[in-house]
Amino acid sequence: MSSTVPERVSIHDSTRYGHVCGATLVSNRWLISAAHCFQDSDAIKYSDPHAWRAYMGMRVMARGNHGAATRLIRRILLHPQYDQFTSDYDIALLELSAPVFFSDLVQPVCVPASSHTFTTGTSCYVTGWGVLMEDGELASRLQEASVKIINRKTCNKLYDDAVTPRMMCAGNLQGGVDACQGDSGGPLVCLERGKRWFLAGIVSWGEGCARQNRPGVYTQVVKFTDWIRLQTKGQV
Repeated sequence: MSSTVPERVSIHDSTRYGHVCGATLVSNRWLISAAHCFQDSDAIKYSDPHAWRAYMGMRVMARGNHGAATRLIRRILLHPQYDQFTSDYDIALLELSAPVFFSDLVQPVCVPASSHTFTTGTSCYVTGWGVLMEDGELASRLQEASVKIINRKTCNKLYDDAVTPRMMCAGNLQGGVDACQGDSGGPLVCLERGKRWFLAGIVSWGEGCARQNRPGVYTQVVKFTDWIRLQTKGQV
């Protein structure tokens, strides 16, 4: 595992919009993302795996990505308890149509054990191609931000108890650094003991972007370790 922040995956709506959400490669055939990316709207069936393509190993959004591994999605597994109104259980597993080969650019991230703890105050990283500011344009180059894990009680005071035990907060209470629209489903990763990257969170929701006292809220991956193992039959 390299010490540079691992690649996040770009999930494209293959017919219409290009980059829609992020995801994280956790084995040679499984991605983890956010359930809310795959909620059907009146017009579009986002839950249809055929509507999506995954791009791995991509730094810059451009046609004809050099070195990017592209895969179709075989199936999308949403958590059965996902609640679109509260964003609770906001996690999805995506099985790739064929395994990817790991390289310097394409590396999986470790899924933490359910007993793993990510300590309050730890600096972790959120990466993505989301908009660079509220209501702005999508980024063309992969962005990376260092954010600190925030105590859930503290975060719940800021968000009127909307942060469930399946969620975690990270950011900077002064504002200025955050995930934003288009980063959804992407990873919050922490470097453990200086050598291995662990997936601590999945970009889920927040109020605006980088606002003071409005940190990013993430799906807390340790709460889903058993579900992930069960669904992937131990491949992750």
